[in-house]
Amino acid sequence: MSEGCVFCRIVAGEVPVELLHDGEHVVAFHDMSPKAEVHLLVVPRRHVNDVVALAEDPDALVALVQAGAALAAAYADGDFRLVFNTGAGAGQTVFHAHGHVLAGGGASSGGL
Repeated sequence: MSEGCVFCRIVAGEVPVELLHDGEHVVAFHDMSPKAEVHLLVVPRRHVNDVVALAEDPDALVALVQAGAALAAAYADGDFRLVFNTGAGAGQTVFHAHGHVLAGGGASSGGL
């Protein structure tokens, strides 16, 4: 656990959220500031700063992707975007790796 990290505090149960997924490697919950009709966060239990560091733990990275797909199937039509912001210049505001599962209105990639 990293002191002061809100996602570490959520994983530890110190910050109450409705867990949509509670697995061995990752947890998932609704984003507090949704940018799409469906906007969920999938967060590794172990603190790592970003998805590049998470790649050093293939089990956790696979679990994150699988949880994202399962959540998209449960909360949307199964089509989704899985977005990782890596670094402040790319919009990362919480420096604990996490994937944004986006679906429905507002989830368009803008042609990318």
